[in-house]
Amino acid sequence: MTSLAASIILVTVLATSFLSGIFGMAGGVIFMGVLTALVPVATAMIIHGAVQMVSNGYRAYLWRRHIHWSVFRRYALGSAAAVLLLFALSWRPDKQMVYLMLGLVTLLVWLPKSIADLDIQKPYQAEGAGFVVQALNTIAGVAGPLMDQFFVHTDMHRHEIVATKAVTQVLAHFVKIIFWSVPVVMATGMEALPPAWLILAAAPLSMLGTTLGGKVLDRMSDGGFKRGMKYLVTAVGAVMLMRAAGWL
Repeated sequence: MTSLAASIILVTVLATSFLSGIFGMAGGVIFMGVLTALVPVATAMIIHGAVQMVSNGYRAYLWRRHIHWSVFRRYALGSAAAVLLLFALSWRPDKQMVYLMLGLVTLLVWLPKSIADLDIQKPYQAEGAGFVVQALNTIAGVAGPLMDQFFVHTDMHRHEIVATKAVTQVLAHFVKIIFWSVPVVMATGMEALPPAWLILAAAPLSMLGTTLGGKVLDRMSDGGFKRGMKYLVTAVGAVMLMRAAGWL
């Protein structure tokens, strides 16, 4: 990895963790897109997973009193089922497919409630979210816009949404790291993994961005939060689809 690529990655960590600190998503999609452009897909997934685990873990810690643990426990059950299926299939996408999936995932923020009345607090929906979000997060790198569909119609306020999503994503990114690391280590050894110094340097930047984003979140209204999240994610998705088509 070149020093320029590492510098771009670290700057992106700060900027995207700031966005995620506000909206609980969007930053992860941008970060995954930047990583995929700079390094091989497996390396991008591992770096993304490690940094996002820190970012989401710190965000969950900051808002820990707002976490709905009953929702998380049910989500984890569905996640476990997805993990078993993914390791059985062992399919991994290339760069163009990653961009395509990132772009398509963002479009889910416009899914009408009449088509899919999703609410993670309803019976069996947290388990379903755990299954589909874990599967998509593992192979595409990001599933925030899909996860958001399970929260947008709940009666949770913005802090509860961000906190509960954060703790579920700690689990999701941990699984992603394992899924992409195992074949890399088995094929070429531990030296093929991303350098540890990069992850160590990214961790405090991720925490700083999350803290700053949290200050902005405190000043937003619930309505402004949900509207801003939808338009930001859509703009990011459009860029990812253009990358997939080779237009950027």
